[in-house]
Amino acid sequence: QVQLVESGGGLVQPGGSLRLSCAASGSDLRRYNMRWYRQTPGKQRELVARVTPDGDTNYADSVKGRFTVSRDNTVNMVSLQMNNLTPEDTAVYYCNADDRFSFTNYWGQGTQVTVSA
Repeated sequence: QVQLVESGGGLVQPGGSLRLSCAASGSDLRRYNMRWYRQTPGKQRELVARVTPDGDTNYADSVKGRFTVSRDNTVNMVSLQMNNLTPEDTAVYYCNADDRFSFTNYWGQGTQVTVSA
């Protein structure tokens, strides 16, 4: 199975930017559709962005135009560039690997993003 470790979270002011990274190990990253989720207490976990092995992307409407997901299969890394952040973006962000063949999901431990003045 694949192991996922997120990094890059922290405190940022509204309008600022933050870049999250997800390092994957233990499996060929090309096997997985990679996703970023976020979750805030009291809210359902939300799919933020998705990127296929070929680099096709999808975004939640709430982040479209502000967030960019990318992947580098050669180094087993997925990134989420977050721009123009708002307090509503505050959440724990999780990296998720969606196995295209076994339909199994693997999760990182999450990284906290706080947007506050």
